[in-house]
Amino acid sequence: MTEPHPTSPVSHVVTATNLPAKGLVVKAEADAKQLGSLAQAHDLRAVEDFSYRLHLSPWKGRGVRIRGEVTANISQACIVTLEPVHTAIKEAVETVFVPEDSRLARPEIIEGEIVVAAEGDDLPETFSDGRIDVGALAEEFFELAIPLYPKREGATLPDDVDGERDRAAEGENPFAVLSALKPH
Repeated sequence: MTEPHPTSPVSHVVTATNLPAKGLVVKAEADAKQLGSLAQAHDLRAVEDFSYRLHLSPWKGRGVRIRGEVTANISQACIVTLEPVHTAIKEAVETVFVPEDSRLARPEIIEGEIVVAAEGDDLPETFSDGRIDVGALAEEFFELAIPLYPKREGATLPDDVDGERDRAAEGENPFAVLSALKPH
């Protein structure tokens, strides 16, 4: 995951230091202007609603564990027909943040090489000045849940496109017509 966007349309910065032992719940729902900005930022037809509920709790001293959920309803263009495709997003959020100066934020280095365990936990995210933009974090998880290739149920390619695919599969050269035009 990347550093949260400082210009997130749903930016909501919270103080992450001195959290209560039980933690802190942060809830938010995007207004009409934010919904429009989210749609534009993520190249969507529309974002009908967007909300999140996150629980921030102390983690290993100065760190913060964030768990919760992002929900949204979006509209995209079908990759086949360009008609609207509506998708309900419900994405779980679970991550850990530590201060920038924390040793937990540094990768393990053995003999000059960074050691990464493929099945191990990710390195924690970092925060500075005791603040975390939970709105930008929620937007990141929202972005990860957006379908890359939305397709309406039952949408198919036109027959002539399938015919081109069949001719290519049979080995017919699609540039044969051009070679016939070439002067000999």
